[in-house]
Amino acid sequence: MKKTAILLMAFLLTLSLCSQVRLANIFSDNMVLQAHRPIKIWGYAPVGEKVKVVVDEQIKTVVSDEMGKWQLVFPPMDYGKGVKVKVVGEQNEIELVDVLIGDVWLCSGQSNMAMTVNGEGGQVYNYKVEESNAAYPEIRSFKVTPSVSVKSGVDVDGRWEVCSPETVSNFSAVAYFFAREVHQKRGVPIGIINSSWGGTDIETWMSMDSFQLLPDLFKSKYNNAKVEDIRIILENNEEKRKAFESVVENDIGEKEKWYAPEFNSESWEFMSQPQEWGSTTLASFDGVVWFRYQFMVLEEDANQAGVLSLGKVDDNDVTWINGIRIGETKGAGVDRYYQIPQGVLKKGANVIVIKVADVIRAGGLTGKEEDLYIETTGGKYSLVGEWQYKISAETKDLHYEDVTPNLYYGLLYNAMIDPLKDFAIKGVIWYQGENNAGQAYNYRTLFPALIGDWRSKWGYDFPFYWVQLAGYMGKAEIPPAADSWAELREAQTRTLSVKNTGQAIATDIGDANDIHPRNKQDVGKRLACIALHKDYGMTDIIYSGPTYKSMTLQNNRIIITFDNIASGLKVMNKYGYIEGFTIAGADQNFIWAKAYLEGKDKVVVYSDKIKTPVAVRYCWSINPDVNLFNSADLPAAPFRTDNWKISTEY
Repeated sequence: MKKTAILLMAFLLTLSLCSQVRLANIFSDNMVLQAHRPIKIWGYAPVGEKVKVVVDEQIKTVVSDEMGKWQLVFPPMDYGKGVKVKVVGEQNEIELVDVLIGDVWLCSGQSNMAMTVNGEGGQVYNYKVEESNAAYPEIRSFKVTPSVSVKSGVDVDGRWEVCSPETVSNFSAVAYFFAREVHQKRGVPIGIINSSWGGTDIETWMSMDSFQLLPDLFKSKYNNAKVEDIRIILENNEEKRKAFESVVENDIGEKEKWYAPEFNSESWEFMSQPQEWGSTTLASFDGVVWFRYQFMVLEEDANQAGVLSLGKVDDNDVTWINGIRIGETKGAGVDRYYQIPQGVLKKGANVIVIKVADVIRAGGLTGKEEDLYIETTGGKYSLVGEWQYKISAETKDLHYEDVTPNLYYGLLYNAMIDPLKDFAIKGVIWYQGENNAGQAYNYRTLFPALIGDWRSKWGYDFPFYWVQLAGYMGKAEIPPAADSWAELREAQTRTLSVKNTGQAIATDIGDANDIHPRNKQDVGKRLACIALHKDYGMTDIIYSGPTYKSMTLQNNRIIITFDNIASGLKVMNKYGYIEGFTIAGADQNFIWAKAYLEGKDKVVVYSDKIKTPVAVRYCWSINPDVNLFNSADLPAAPFRTDNWKISTEY
């Protein structure tokens, strides 16, 4: 009887909630609405219910449609705060507090946009100082919860947060530093909507309509995937997913602290890493396996900050070093890079423990040997070797096919962009491309198409600014014959031909050891300079570094002329040597070149080894040497003067 009563109460509560008016999740306390644009307010209610909405002193009514949806449009408003937003239905009413009218910027892309000030993806430089100084109550952030969908019309999850020392650690670092610079310079409220997901391809951020415009590109990439299959997987997986996650969360290993350095693991077995466990005695196993490895650290590296690279893990991992949890990631297709805080590593023996949860088929540390290491400023420690392992839970009855974002185009657009298309924005800042480097030539088409796609959904040509890929990995000893990252950067630069766009160069502020550079302050500031110049009337701000204009051949030398030099070019080198140039003759074989400034806007490039040069390239590698700037201290953009076929042009 008691159980029946409880079930009845739960049913009545659910029924009551379904009969109430509610707002779409993007509308909440502390939100920022876009100034000087029509304001759309929408939500849900029982079919045919009359809904009244008040925005400031304006009152409008609407009746929900046959799908239980409603929407109203209010006239544009000027910048302001303390705006009243109230929604009244037949059964309930909602009143939102602390609403601002300002500029809203949608911030999207992959892991370098997802990286927070202190948390997801690592920590920015001086994060403690940045956190303590982050008292900006008129900067607000809405973080969209990552999800996938095969159809549009879904709602996002998330909430608006006021920027403070207590909350800023969860803000996208690039977005926060962008917002801070604009807010400090112009004094207007800034809202940032962080809709990003690490390790994602550009295609998953494009709408299903894009297929009609670019059928050949999409068919060649997704010819084995069917949207109906994905839909069925998503619908059938929810119950098993929850059960699997419950097993993982309540794992005995965490209860018994298997991650502790002092834990006795003498009875554990051994397995070489990295490798899929499908080729071991765990061939038919699905579930949770703990891995443990001891490595030695030299005295000079003890207490130093560092980076841990695991490569790919199938499917999910939680990782500890010396008992300190340093990161976790879900998804088999994502490379793991975790920041190791100062003080974690110690002289002598150290212990790394990884809890791996595999949903279906072979699991484990599935990356390459060269991707399994710890690196500090003093050196690199390989983690390849014999690891201990122990099973903690088996989940063979809970198999489900996880739908990852890159499985099909449009999955993230549907879930994380489409629900926002009626929410007016000032513009977009974008940081993505690492995942598409292998198809850099196609990015020439895909990137402009994404910009046009999103603008068509919003209905106007908002500003769209992006970060060019930062430098990463080791410096090239010889000029690379082909480099997919350089080719991706070229595709990004070519997209500047699309109107109302801008690009922040970051080749000079990358990190050879971390695909997620910690210097996000300069990235955000460079993006902000573009916006301040183009959108906020501060035309005295220099927003671009030097860009290639033309070349002329003079004897055995090539003279490059640059645009966007501000007061003139300069070399960040006390000797005046310009680095990063290569030169080639008709044989298309590039070698390192010598280069020097000539006048304010020219660089002379040559090599005594090439008597008849025909082409020059600058910063044409994954992590180039960069020391050519303009007087505003902005770096020159990578370029090439030739039009020879590139490695990703199939």
